[in-house]
Amino acid sequence: MISTLEGVLQSKEQGRIIVNIHGVGFSVFLPASALTALPPEGGQCALFTHLHVRENALELYGFLDSFELFFFEKLISISGIGPRSALAIMGVAAVKDLAVAINEGKAELLTRASGVGKKTAERVVLELKGKLPVTEGGASVARQEADRELEETLVSLGYSKSEARGAIAKIPKEITGFKERLKEALKKRNPPT
Repeated sequence: MISTLEGVLQSKEQGRIIVNIHGVGFSVFLPASALTALPPEGGQCALFTHLHVRENALELYGFLDSFELFFFEKLISISGIGPRSALAIMGVAAVKDLAVAINEGKAELLTRASGVGKKTAERVVLELKGKLPVTEGGASVARQEADRELEETLVSLGYSKSEARGAIAKIPKEITGFKERLKEALKKRNPPT
């Protein structure tokens, strides 16, 4: 089992990176949030990993912290949720925020993930509600909805979804109100990766 990887970030692609460790390149699939948080190509990176074994493939999935890995493994333990669907769910919002939404029984947030319908989202909530530790930093569902509206506005202004999420994540918590948060997000745009 490969539990962690630490090496040089050789290349970044949509949803995947290659980590070079002493001349061996490991292909690792990542949630969108992890991809934007990594250093530029050529930088050092460290990941917690899950090795997914299929009949015809071995695939590595990487995460920035142990809670993301725990959440991913809980998702794929649910019938009908594979690794790609789990990454799509994790790309909807911060994992801590998803844990809060699941524990509050709010399946609507999960349906924003590509390929996740209402029944699948409800199954995730049914199976995981109360089983996910909620750590500090998880946003309430109301805050998540406000962030979604802000994200949609930023996307309409030309941001990619990952750029919008990155800019929203950098807004100080004390700034409230849609207009103020939008102004702050416009200042926080990340350069394209």
